[in-house]
Amino acid sequence: MIIDVHGHYTTAPRQLSAWRQRQIASAGTPFTEDLVITDDEIRETIIEGQLKLQNERGTDVALFSPTAGGMAHHYGDEETSKQWTRTVNDLIYRVTQLFPENFIGVCQIPQSPGVSPANCIPELERCVNEMGFVACNLNPDPTDGYWTGPPMTDKWWFPLYEKMEELEVPAMIHVSMSCNPNFHGTGAHYLNGDQTVFMQLIQYDNIFKEFPGLRFVIPHGGGAVPYHWGRYRGICEQLNNDEDLIDRLMGNIWFDTCVYHHAGVKFLVEVVGAQNVIFASEMIGAVRSRNPRDDNNYYDDTKRYVDAIKDLSDADRQTIFEGNARKVYPRLDRELKKRGK
Repeated sequence: MIIDVHGHYTTAPRQLSAWRQRQIASAGTPFTEDLVITDDEIRETIIEGQLKLQNERGTDVALFSPTAGGMAHHYGDEETSKQWTRTVNDLIYRVTQLFPENFIGVCQIPQSPGVSPANCIPELERCVNEMGFVACNLNPDPTDGYWTGPPMTDKWWFPLYEKMEELEVPAMIHVSMSCNPNFHGTGAHYLNGDQTVFMQLIQYDNIFKEFPGLRFVIPHGGGAVPYHWGRYRGICEQLNNDEDLIDRLMGNIWFDTCVYHHAGVKFLVEVVGAQNVIFASEMIGAVRSRNPRDDNNYYDDTKRYVDAIKDLSDADRQTIFEGNARKVYPRLDRELKKRGK
């Protein structure tokens, strides 16, 4: 199978963004308006969007979540975030029910600056236990660009990690929009978030000793991590009594293939190894245009880049396209087996 672990509902009907703007404008007063989107409107956006490209590119199933840039956890208060999160998660659930063979849910969680991640647990449980979602997106910076919270190795996060481990759900580490004008959202803030969290996992106490079943997917190829692999490996040894980076982290960390050129994906696989690379495209996402230097193919058609790695063994190719997804997302694996796949 070709399993894409990184998909967002970026094509959602425009009523969603309009509803969100009205919710934000309510400025702390009760906002009771229902979101009204019909099944036919959902079908149209999916059939002419993600599903069309899935069929063209040969993807069998995608893990599907609310738009990462739309999480925007800095808006409003905790109740604002809870209402918004529940609304977009319900919309994702509707997509998975309308297209059960093509999309499996991944949830947003209702984070807010300064609010304990433990408060996100009820929504995580609802999405996993009631709607069959198999993972969550976890924002390491709910301030959306200013990083005022504790690092992800801090005990502040531990109640959420404990629940994730209990539920067997991994997290994709994914920042949201950037409020800081120094950092472009997708071009800088996203990639900064990827390597920042990786460095936190090197720099501070090893949370994977406390939570050995905790699994993180770091998107966008890990940002600069593969390119500076020697630097990170050396720093790890310096800070942790010669402990090797692979021994410390790589049993719990995977990097996705949302790297939008062949040389980058090939380099990621060569440096990190197929056992820690997981297929993803984030299609109709950060880069929606075509590459005129590559026969005008879409930048985000990442399957082509993996297919073009000539010296990749069949076993490693299967590991990247399917095996790692089944390993990292056990609830996904069980659901696919239930379907005879």
